[in-house]
Amino acid sequence: MAEARIAIVTGGGSGVGAACATALAEAGWTVAVLGRRREPLERLAAAVEGIHAFPADVRDPAEVERVFGQVVERFGRLDLLFNNAGRGGAPKPIDEVDIDEWRQVVDLNVTGTFLCTRAAFGIMRGQDPQGGRIVNNGSISAQVPRPRSIAYTATKHAVTGITRSTSLDGREFGIAAGQIDIGNASTEMTAGMADGALQADGSTRPEPTFAAADVGAALVYMASLPLTANVQWLTVTATTMPYIGRG
Repeated sequence: MAEARIAIVTGGGSGVGAACATALAEAGWTVAVLGRRREPLERLAAAVEGIHAFPADVRDPAEVERVFGQVVERFGRLDLLFNNAGRGGAPKPIDEVDIDEWRQVVDLNVTGTFLCTRAAFGIMRGQDPQGGRIVNNGSISAQVPRPRSIAYTATKHAVTGITRSTSLDGREFGIAAGQIDIGNASTEMTAGMADGALQADGSTRPEPTFAAADVGAALVYMASLPLTANVQWLTVTATTMPYIGRG
């Protein structure tokens, strides 16, 4: 019988996180889902065998250390971290962006990703057998911005820097790191796309979406590789979305 593979998915209570946690569990992984809201985590854990709820705020260093320790204490090791927790900001011109909202976006998208990466890296470096995989949700805004999205775009570019540094620093410890950049997966966050999204030319037009389960399938593929192979960057979008050239 194959040994259990243990994963942590942050922002796992809904949307892309829930879809990815479900896909991993269906592929045989034991999955710890993290998030601030206990109820959606517990609903998902009750509905899908192999998923376990671990409420935590990934912006808080003490909570991150606590919950990662709980996962290892319960399951023995950590093989995969999917850094999915993130948020956007209100679409505004740069000079109208509220500094408190800027800090909230940075705290979750950048600091939260760093804190979880730091905790996972330490576990993976010290466990036997050594190593593991860390995958970050970068968003296609890590490559090409939308109008009026400076906080989200800046933080997702920062996530790319975290991915690159983790890839480099993880080599000697058998830790592989990659990034999945997602465009218009169908979730609550993208629900308004069908009514229209602001385009680079100033127009507002509907945009297509695709099933969040397809992101789960992509993550399962990335996670299925041996640690001697790595998907460094993977972009998955709705086929006809305005992304290449943002048109």
